[in-house]
Amino acid sequence: MSFSKVAASEQTTLDLEHARRTASVDVVEVRKYLYDGQKQWEQHEAIVRVLSADPIFDKSRRYSVQLAQDAFMTRSERFNRALALMKRVFDLEERLGWSPTETADAWNLIDDGVPINLHNIAFEPVFMSQGSESLQERYGALVKHRGIIGCYMQTELGHGSNVSALETTATFVPDTQEFEINSPTLTSSKWWIGGLGKTATHGIVQAKLILPDGNDVGPHLFFVQLRSLVDHMVLPSIRIGDIGPKAMGGWANMDHGFAQFDHIRIPRGNMLSRFAEVTKEGRYVRPPHAKMSYGGMLYIRSGMVTSAGWVIAKAATISLRYATVRRQGNKDADGPEQQVVLYPSTYYRLLPILARAYVFIQLGRQLTSAFESTSARLAQGDTSTLAEMHAMTSGLKVLVTTAATRDIETARRSMGGHGFSAFAGLGRIYAEYLPAATYEGDNFVLDHQVVRAALKAYHALKASSGLSADQLSPSSRYLRLLIAPQPAPPSLSSPFAWRDPDTLVLALEWRAAFVVQAHAQSTGSQDANAAQRISNAVTEAFVATQVGEMIKNLSGSSLAEQDARVVRQLYTLYLLTTVEAGLVDLLSFGLLPARPYEGTDNLKDPAHDLRAAIAEMCSQLLPEAVALSDAFGYTDWELDSALGVYDGRVYQTLWERIQSEPLNEQEVTPGYEARRLFGKYIKPILERGQRLAKKNSAKL
Repeated sequence: MSFSKVAASEQTTLDLEHARRTASVDVVEVRKYLYDGQKQWEQHEAIVRVLSADPIFDKSRRYSVQLAQDAFMTRSERFNRALALMKRVFDLEERLGWSPTETADAWNLIDDGVPINLHNIAFEPVFMSQGSESLQERYGALVKHRGIIGCYMQTELGHGSNVSALETTATFVPDTQEFEINSPTLTSSKWWIGGLGKTATHGIVQAKLILPDGNDVGPHLFFVQLRSLVDHMVLPSIRIGDIGPKAMGGWANMDHGFAQFDHIRIPRGNMLSRFAEVTKEGRYVRPPHAKMSYGGMLYIRSGMVTSAGWVIAKAATISLRYATVRRQGNKDADGPEQQVVLYPSTYYRLLPILARAYVFIQLGRQLTSAFESTSARLAQGDTSTLAEMHAMTSGLKVLVTTAATRDIETARRSMGGHGFSAFAGLGRIYAEYLPAATYEGDNFVLDHQVVRAALKAYHALKASSGLSADQLSPSSRYLRLLIAPQPAPPSLSSPFAWRDPDTLVLALEWRAAFVVQAHAQSTGSQDANAAQRISNAVTEAFVATQVGEMIKNLSGSSLAEQDARVVRQLYTLYLLTTVEAGLVDLLSFGLLPARPYEGTDNLKDPAHDLRAAIAEMCSQLLPEAVALSDAFGYTDWELDSALGVYDGRVYQTLWERIQSEPLNEQEVTPGYEARRLFGKYIKPILERGQRLAKKNSAKL
């Protein structure tokens, strides 16, 4: 690429154009692969066109709104706007005849979060999967068409992940055939409930079921009306409010709320009793499986893998575009500065993020399919795959949310000082995504659930001499390596071994097998981080096997040979960097022994060839990076980032964005023009400084 003297603000466009022109992948074909077909992409693109052209979805209003005086939006204004967005989506759904899938796509595109979200992703799925036929006959149509708006009320002020310790009670009263819902303590207040503060009319309440004899049979779900459908007033004996602003300004559109119940009554039929119920006489009928009530949680967690993939894709797109157009450092005084993306310290951070986005998007699609299969089985009373699905989604929820929060921040930091600007977009994305690490199960707590499942599978394997590898569940197939006669661990001494995906997958499976075996055989371990290491190793082994299958399936995909080759390299980079992150375990268990340099006694770094393979893979992928991120199909409206614009005009766009800052409306700070404020605040500051300056000058 030849350069003439071009203004830096114009060079950015040329740099992105050059990156796209020199890439070998077909963006259109890779996009179809990511969206699982052209039809799905066209449907998504059509929804984007509708929303982005509608003034009410103008994302610049996140920062400013025309009021009597132009000012940045307050939280109340953002909530009011969220309600307007909700209504507009329903108007469009009715006018354009959107299918449920198209409407769901529209909700996902409103990336600020709106109060209806919890109805869509938790309230409705739980109601439809666990409500009795009679309850669904009464309310099913209202739930489906949003004739009522619901929320899912599990978390309390005093308890979150420890569901068995929830304090809200639901006591059955045989005389009136009712349940009495009560919040007996301050800490039993329902808390963090999305959509509850100002919006929801009904809630599915998780409460301890107390039988007439006083027996507590644990948490169950109850359908409770919260507000009047006539005037939206909170019903008697219920106290509801908003819990206030969230960290870093995140989820400002959402009315996360609290609720306290003062001995309110609901009909017996309002218990979600598809699997467990209380008879008229007060006898408890147990569900066929202890975890039958986990269906709604599994639905949410299965969707979190896909959503993590797409949010990482946003971070990758923005940061790679900016790194491509940003130039810093000059090796040749007469030439342009070097593109930041060409520095190893930059692309080593960003290319693995790009790889994770591709992996999680594909993995999420597989997990959604597995969840649908499990749901169909549950509907028939078949619980055979429930425990496996629970273990799998627990581990994946931890893995993908931990990775996504880390990747968003890594991408933001790669953008230098401008990454801290709200107009860069990644700060907002981080603030909105961060709670995923703690909602639907705190990640550190879920780690222990993954470990329990792994140990259970290990002990079952050891107790059954006739158990074969084929009988192991997908999430525990790595344990086959411990079945006698044990196969030999992979040889990782050759540089070529690191370029073989099968070897990388096997290395991660051996790591998981050894970590679980060591923990099972240890006594009195003082390793406080054991649960996190084991959960990570086990889940990464499972994901690695799926990535191995993704690589094999590329040969039969719709991708042309060249496109498949590049995507294969991307998946291999994911495996390589995952192995690198697990080096401590690989070295601890002797899977990567130190060897001397040929002809000497000097030990060679065992990970030298691994890191060389990563560097080689990055150098091969670097020319394809912008095109691979373009394949996600994000428009400027979706990204809402001055530094990630498609045309590369990052500096002009950032300049235009800051003009909306109210402080820039007048050259002089408004405090100067308001005599009272000037006299009260600014004038005393100036006089103090002038007095000190004069005093200091006098000493000199």
